[in-house]
Amino acid sequence: MIHVLYAHCDMAHDGPHFVTDVPAGTHWLLVFTKTPALFWVEGELREYPAYSAVLYRPGQKVYYRASGDRFVNNWIRFTTDEPFVTETPVPCGVPFSLDDPDYCHKLFELLVIEHNFNKNCKDSSIRCLLRTLFNKLLESCFRNDITPQHYNLLKLRVAIQNNPGDHWTIPRMADYLKISPGYLQSIYKKTFGVSCMDDVIQNRIRLAKEYLYYGSLSVAEVAFRCGYRNVEHFSRQFKRLTGLTPREYQKRGESQPALPESPS
Repeated sequence: MIHVLYAHCDMAHDGPHFVTDVPAGTHWLLVFTKTPALFWVEGELREYPAYSAVLYRPGQKVYYRASGDRFVNNWIRFTTDEPFVTETPVPCGVPFSLDDPDYCHKLFELLVIEHNFNKNCKDSSIRCLLRTLFNKLLESCFRNDITPQHYNLLKLRVAIQNNPGDHWTIPRMADYLKISPGYLQSIYKKTFGVSCMDDVIQNRIRLAKEYLYYGSLSVAEVAFRCGYRNVEHFSRQFKRLTGLTPREYQKRGESQPALPESPS
């Protein structure tokens, strides 16, 4: 069971005088900073960058403050007996950088909405959202390679995934990050395990499979929507990644039985 006491998103304070000082908190507290901040860790104040998260257990000292002219954070205070919280391997009282802060921010926003509105599935929705948020914390807390450039790369990758049919080229992607094409190719593959252009191609083929299997567009129309100006080039890349030609893949969708019509 989870009982949320307070939950806030994008709470802003004017620094540098903002301080939270609780000698021994009585509840679980999860804080996600959007600006740099100072935290009391192992007997001293240490500065941590924006997009840091810190989890406090009940009874643990809570002390953090602004390190600049402005402090912005998301936070949730709650009680729970859920093992995914009470037995979490996430280190308590020690901030760490978030792998995907935009994703975590969206989860916070949804948690705040669920907390503020008494809908029928409120409790189960909050549990699912907090469980997902803790999964994201686990993905982040043991990494030591998250840098400001990582967040820029992540934004580029999301843009590619959302719009794979765009005119993506290595120079354009490098310009997006204000770095050289060679450096982009090096850090992109190191970060995501795939080259930037292979990522573009894989996302284009993913989108093409949806159009071919479930839509009624011609192969040429699908190719154009997925960023190809040459149908033969599209067909070669499609077969290389799927083992089928676009038309063969499309026939698979056509052979599936139609869904029954809803009774009128």
